[in-house]
Amino acid sequence: MVTGITLIAVAAGGACGALLRYGAVLATGAGIFGFAGPMATLTVNICGSAMMGLVAGGLAAGVVMPEPLRLFIAVGFLGALTTFSTFALDAGALLQRQSSAAALAYIALSVVLSLLAFAAAHMLASAALGRGAS
Repeated sequence: MVTGITLIAVAAGGACGALLRYGAVLATGAGIFGFAGPMATLTVNICGSAMMGLVAGGLAAGVVMPEPLRLFIAVGFLGALTTFSTFALDAGALLQRQSSAAALAYIALSVVLSLLAFAAAHMLASAALGRGAS
């Protein structure tokens, strides 16, 4: 059910995730539309996938998380932090400016490492809570 508090939770999480995402861009020396490589996107997508794995693993293990907190983290924060559209932009830029091999390596690393980070974090959260992996 959508309530004022759930909307605020999603918006606040989104603001926090967007600020961290922007910080990652600044930390790698990339301008907003400049291209300094895909490291910021790769990093936030892998870390965000791991964070989502922790949340999902905890929930699967029976952790009770209030809906506003779950929405703050999973929808707002991680939705703003990770970004598939920028992933596509970075891959396209690699294709245009470097080589097909670099673009394919970036795409493969992004997908494989993000999925591995999610799975590892999910198992870690489940195991740490004594419920086993689900």
